[in-house]
Order: sequence, then structure tokens, then C-alpha cells
Amino acid sequence: MKQPIIIAIDGPGASGKGTLARRLAAHFGYAYLDTGAIYRAVALLVLQAGDDPADPRAALAAARMLDAGALNDPQLRTDRIGAAASQIAAHEGVRQALLAFQRDFAARPPGNAAGAVLDGRDIGTVICPEAQAKLYVTASAAARAHRRYLELAARGEAASEAEVLDDLRARDARDLSRAAAPLRPAEDAHLLDTTNLSIDDAFAVALAAVSGKIAPHG
Repeated sequence: MKQPIIIAIDGPGASGKGTLARRLAAHFGYAYLDTGAIYRAVALLVLQAGDDPADPRAALAAARMLDAGALNDPQLRTDRIGAAASQIAAHEGVRQALLAFQRDFAARPPGNAAGAVLDGRDIGTVICPEAQAKLYVTASAAARAHRRYLELAARGEAASEAEVLDDLRARDARDLSRAAAPLRPAEDAHLLDTTNLSIDDAFAVALAAVSGKIAPHG
């Protein structure tokens, strides 16, 4: 059986990586996995149990209970869950527990798809370092905060843009400094700054970068 094509997309929150990942998956007909949803689902389990996301034992217990069906829960998109997920992701035990799930998705994409697109914060560096194409998507903190603020407002969640910016900066600091798989671009990743790009322009750049990497593989 032919090895599936893997596209790894990393970057900080609200950089546009999820939107680009979904569009790339749809364009190529590949399976898509938002790995952040995995950590958000674990965070939701921890909070529902009344536990602290900063407690590694509670986080690991929740990770071991995770069911794939939980990845579609609409509660996962709230900012509260996102903040808790960033704490969850800092636990080495949790990351190890969820590693196999992500690698299995990439190695055996659902629906017999010819490839898989995974987005997160350590896909190209830890989860799938062998990925044929890697993107690191970023944007200024101000641009990302504005995008996240608009998303929250559209869902009717009360938050000021200043609060969203503070939360993003705190989350960035945790992701960049954590001992377990810190956020950083893979050495062979294509860097894509979306600060001043529309989603269509960013997709055009991403598609060109990815196509150049996977074309030789068929």
C-alpha cells in the first residue's frame, strides 16, 4: 500500500493555521485532524470533573479516557477551554498518551484518503517529523487577537479585545517555554506570516508551498 502524504501545519493560536489546514485537506481530498481539538477535549473532561488543568495526574487520567467522538463537541471552541487546553498540553504525560492517536491518524487516514493534514503546535517537529510538507503559520499578536475577538463576538461570548490579547500572549508564553514539545517551526517548514494577508491570499501561498513539496510523490 502506498504511504500516505502528510502535511504538517504548526503555529500559534488564531494565526489562521486551522482554516488553511481545512482548505488544503479539502483541496487535495485528504483527511483532516485538528490536533488542538484533542487537547481541548481533554481539557473539557478535566473541567467537567471539577479538576485543575494544571494538575498532571488529573490531565493524564482524562487523556486516557478520551473518545474520538468528543472531538466534535461545540464547547471545545470556547476561549475558556482553549486556555485550559494550553495548560493540559504542557504535561509531558498527556502528550505521550495522545501521541499514538495522532500518529495513527497520519499513518492510516480515515476513509482510505491518500493523505492527511494535521495542524497543531508540534506536528512538524514531534508528531510527524517525516511529513512531506510542513508549514509554520504565524501572525502578529495584535492581528491574532483581533481575529479571535471577532470569532468570540460572533458566538456571543463577552470579551474585550484587550483581554483576548492578554490571553493569547499568556498562551504563547506557555507554548513557547514548555519543556514538552515547545512551539517552534521545524527546520524544513515553510514560514507563512498571515498578518497582512486575506484568507484567500494566505491559501494561495500555502497551496503553492505544499504543492511544490508533494508533487514528486504523486
